[in-house]
Amino acid sequence: MPSLRQIQYFLTVADLGGFTPAAAALYVAQSALSRQIGQLEDELGFRLFEREPRGVRLTPAGAVYRDRVASVPTMLVAAADEGAQLSRGEAGVLRLLHSSTIPVNSLMADLDRFMRDCPNARIDLDRASSEDQVSEVANGHADIGIVRLPVLRRDARVRFVELAAERLCVALPVDHPLAARRRTTISQLKREPFVSAVHRERGGLARVVIDLCLKRGFVPTAARIVSPKTSMLNLVAAGRGIAIVPKRMASLGVDGVAFVPLSDDDARSMCALVLPVEPTVLAEAFVRVVMAGCGEG
Repeated sequence: MPSLRQIQYFLTVADLGGFTPAAAALYVAQSALSRQIGQLEDELGFRLFEREPRGVRLTPAGAVYRDRVASVPTMLVAAADEGAQLSRGEAGVLRLLHSSTIPVNSLMADLDRFMRDCPNARIDLDRASSEDQVSEVANGHADIGIVRLPVLRRDARVRFVELAAERLCVALPVDHPLAARRRTTISQLKREPFVSAVHRERGGLARVVIDLCLKRGFVPTAARIVSPKTSMLNLVAAGRGIAIVPKRMASLGVDGVAFVPLSDDDARSMCALVLPVEPTVLAEAFVRVVMAGCGEG
């Protein structure tokens, strides 16, 4: 197999049309250069150059070989650059998961900062439940996730980075009597049908909401149609019930839904980043971006 040095020597001789100028350009002895070209021709099994009194010219076989290998040095340099960028976290693909209660539009500022910091990186974004994210990250199917706590499923192969607590609000049909209020309390929702999941076997927002209600002495009444996803807001808009949601879900701007802040001190929910114990460079870069954004907020 020809070496990179032999290919570089061959291309220089071909470009400059002789061993003397090529040896000077390469800062090698002409005898060493001639020996390397001779070894290359022996290995290939055909002559690359016709030796002439005033230089050399490519043989037909040499011209074809030159066309095929001319891009090799450039390709190797590009491969080295891409590898270096990947090792520094400036390139590659970040496989990112997010909970349905963490809408993509609420993540755009962090995504934009990440793309600026890692200009040659790409993001493969998908939605998954907080519980499923733990398994996906632990099994190497995703690089990092953004979950809604609490997460009932734990795995020693992942760790959690908690983010700042987020205020909760109640999503109401716009014609609901409470919709015109500046704020309300969880106790005032005691007789309302909830279109969100209301059982304790789930983690995330469902667990937060039912625990808040139980603390006030009532079990939230399930509406006839419920959903643990953002489609709950469409049910609210259709007048099928109400839902307690994080403030960031108000940014979805669903027609027919009013978002009223909850004044209860404990009406808060927390998110976290879930990543492998040994994260990728890109995952670490995303953590830095998100934490910096929390600091700015």
